[in-house]
Amino acid sequence: MSSISVQHLTKRYGTITAVDDVSFEVGSGEIVGLLGPNGAGKSTTMRVLSCFMPATSGSVVVNGFDVVRRSLAVRRSIGYLPENVPLPAEMRVIEYLDYRAKLKGVPRRERRARVGEVMLRCGVRNVERRIIGQLSKGYRQRVGLADALVHDPPILILDEPTVGLDPAQIREVRAFIKELGERHTILLSTHILPEVDLICGRVIIIANGRIGAEDSLENLRRGRRIVLEVRGEPRSVEAALARVRGITNVRFDADAGAGFGRFDLELRDGADAREDVARAVTSGGFPLRELRLETQSLEDVFIRTVSAEEPSARPVRPEPVPPHDGGDAVAGAAAAARGADAR
Repeated sequence: MSSISVQHLTKRYGTITAVDDVSFEVGSGEIVGLLGPNGAGKSTTMRVLSCFMPATSGSVVVNGFDVVRRSLAVRRSIGYLPENVPLPAEMRVIEYLDYRAKLKGVPRRERRARVGEVMLRCGVRNVERRIIGQLSKGYRQRVGLADALVHDPPILILDEPTVGLDPAQIREVRAFIKELGERHTILLSTHILPEVDLICGRVIIIANGRIGAEDSLENLRRGRRIVLEVRGEPRSVEAALARVRGITNVRFDADAGAGFGRFDLELRDGADAREDVARAVTSGGFPLRELRLETQSLEDVFIRTVSAEEPSARPVRPEPVPPHDGGDAVAGAAAAARGADAR
């Protein structure tokens, strides 16, 4: 059973299309990275998943609940960490987390233990009596993560969880997210590719509001390419290389100087066409300066996918930021918490 199922999701702001017919699934227990350049639609997608805003069309099911018909059940099922965590500057850490636990329906008899546990797990126990406004960016990020975890949700939606942290803090948060993946399904939005390499098992790349690639990291890295530097008119070189078996695409990459051009040759899985490429180049009369075989990295896949998405004619603007808190506290949750207190 999928923890998250998104089918034909579209989100428009007037004439602006931020998310365009996006479909994907996140299975139970997976850590999936949602990648894309700034303004690609990542944050909008996550806000729809977390019931922050409605979709224009399409369907989204989280933990078996439709985000429109069962939004309160969805919000109880997720912990959402937005990119910029909006925390009340005047509250103490322990007061804030206790308040959030109450809003999220954690029973009174369990609340103190639960708040203590998440403070310990997120590394904020030593600042529990500090005023949030006096904390560093790293500690505020940890408090936001503790907030997302305080009701022990099965699904975590994390939007740029390491933004603004120093290298040591980034390493700690990455290790913690990896640990969380043993108990939670995680959808992680980021544009930091090494983060995905270290944390995620599968990747979804979104560009210009559309999904350009989706696969496991292992499969995405499986592709290989030949990097070639030859002297000759680019179209003539491309025509000679297009006849080589095992090559799926030939692309002129850059002018390498002295009349030489650099070409990227994409290969079918398992192909190694170096000898045939060398033969095609030399028999065509093109002087050869360099030929090497490379295994593609996640960065290669990302750049190629983003570049392949031609800019559309529709206007583009930054994704709007809704004026609210972390997204998983809802109007009906306070009533649920009061009911829990009564018990």
